[in-house]
Amino acid sequence: MDMNEAIQKAQVLIEALRYIRTFRNHHTVIKLGGSAMEDPAALRTTLEAVVFMETVGLRPILIHGGGKPIDRAMAASGLKPQKIQGRRVTDPDTLAIVVRVLREEINTGIVQQIRELGGRAVGLHTGPLQALFGHKLLLPGDDGTLIDLGQVGEVTSVDGEMILDFAAAGRIPVIPSLAIGGDGGWLNINADTAASAVAANLKAEKFILLTDTPGILRDRNDPTSLLTSLDAEDCRQLIADGIIDSGMIPKVEACLDSLRQGVLKTHIVDGRLRYSLLLEIYTHSGVGTEIVLTRAERAIPRR
Repeated sequence: MDMNEAIQKAQVLIEALRYIRTFRNHHTVIKLGGSAMEDPAALRTTLEAVVFMETVGLRPILIHGGGKPIDRAMAASGLKPQKIQGRRVTDPDTLAIVVRVLREEINTGIVQQIRELGGRAVGLHTGPLQALFGHKLLLPGDDGTLIDLGQVGEVTSVDGEMILDFAAAGRIPVIPSLAIGGDGGWLNINADTAASAVAANLKAEKFILLTDTPGILRDRNDPTSLLTSLDAEDCRQLIADGIIDSGMIPKVEACLDSLRQGVLKTHIVDGRLRYSLLLEIYTHSGVGTEIVLTRAERAIPRR
């Protein structure tokens, strides 16, 4: 390493220092998704970033689903996935696969990788360590009748005290998108809404969704058209204009819902970009789309 390269690295650390101080002991909820879950290399660099964040004093909480691995497990069992309004129809056979994949495969794997990287993590999904609770979700049909998706639910309560206790002890909570219903059985929860519920319950400093896009683009075919900062009014207009559409709408709605319940800032970030979490949190400009509640908050410099 020559001296100029060494100085540049030192300058990066100095730039990060302001943010390290600002976010010390604050909570950030991170929803893992897209390539950050599917690509082993992307997942590893994401978890390296999470371990770094915890090491320098920020308190990360991870939420994950498992869409594609669940699809593959269903196919291996001879089952065909069925979705209505973007939600997985979850009959008893499907539920058994969802629970197994989320708890025993994905969650266990994430916790193990964090430990291998020198961090400490705990999976919150079993017995006294269950973090999410909910009730069945019925979707309105086009004719006004309610659609029963099986064991699909929405979060009604979060054991935030337990999550905070583990985070304060230096353990990174890793939570699958599964809730316990009123009858004691499992409910399959949309991971974006589960993460939003956790962020809202904790009044987190930040709620970050990792996706397979650079953020919100004015032109989806032009990665340079990234919209770096939006407020709720902007988002509603972009949805009306069709710029925010399809699978991005529920992610934006999850961000707005958490903001209305006390989360300070939300971010949609490209999980394919190496160390995108660190670049979004610990640099002046960030790399994704930041969403805040009001236009006045947009006037506050990104942090």
